[in-house]
Amino acid sequence: MMADREGPPMHLHIDSLRSKPPHMHLTPAVYEAAARRHPALAARLTVTFGWDSEDFAQHMRTADILFAQRFPKENLSAAAPALKWLNVPSAGIEYLMPLDWLSPGVILTNNSGTHAPKAAESVTMAVLMLNARLPEIIARQREAKWEQIFTPLAAGKTVALVGLGNMGRASARALRALGLRVRGVRRYPAPDDDVDEIFGRDALHEALRDADFLVVAAPLTAETRGMIGGAELDCLKPGAGVVNIGRGPIVDYDALRQRLASGRLGGAVLDVFAEEPLPPESPLWTTRNLIAMPHVSSDDPAQYLPRALDIFFDNLQRMLNGEEMRNVIDPALGY
Repeated sequence: MMADREGPPMHLHIDSLRSKPPHMHLTPAVYEAAARRHPALAARLTVTFGWDSEDFAQHMRTADILFAQRFPKENLSAAAPALKWLNVPSAGIEYLMPLDWLSPGVILTNNSGTHAPKAAESVTMAVLMLNARLPEIIARQREAKWEQIFTPLAAGKTVALVGLGNMGRASARALRALGLRVRGVRRYPAPDDDVDEIFGRDALHEALRDADFLVVAAPLTAETRGMIGGAELDCLKPGAGVVNIGRGPIVDYDALRQRLASGRLGGAVLDVFAEEPLPPESPLWTTRNLIAMPHVSSDDPAQYLPRALDIFFDNLQRMLNGEEMRNVIDPALGY
């Protein structure tokens, strides 16, 4: 960490990707709106903007801070000798792994917290849809088949929630507000007020046992890849619903499809996939009682970058004060 001291402005370089949706384009106008909310901190920065790493090497010669998602990682330490902090505008960083290219003195942060409000709303929607057996009702509509499907209230049912980062915790609070009981699963099972019960990953099967719903909100790491397979899905209550807003490879979708086709599981709402966009030939498009969302569950287009920039400026203040920063990535854990 660096202590605050007066000196020349620091150089912040912002690089956006044209291939990303417009709400992820950090333009000068979007930045200036955030700067007006944080004028004293913004005054400490000289800002340059780029697209798709054009003129990247030129900007990195003097950059102290880089705000970018995908960029040339090779020889970054030589290309950016003054770089102190790299902030990526995403929660997951699996696309940057392994981090052997990152200089030891450079702080790497993500924008965890940006997605939480919309993710909680989306998880609530998905669980209520599954509880109402809406995927099955939609299938009957396509068949022009009138079949009344009555379902009980969601309140009192049990959710196994894997991953208690910002999105997971926000989802847990929203679900508990509806009267659902939440079992949280995370790497270290320290007590947590946002869930009713807490389990370590070594007790995953116990957490899943007879749960009505499984919600996956974990990051993709070497440890979580393939974490939910057939054996784990079979721990759930017959007819249970599955929601994945974490990363596709955490769940074995072939095993999930088999259990949806057989009726062992009642439905699924998936927002993330191993390959995105999901290929037209993927069997997931036509899997029984499955709703495939195109990775939209956690982004609020009106607030995505404003929230990300507020987190950035908060972290800038912490860095200048020599304080612990938010969302610092542990290279060993990958999050």
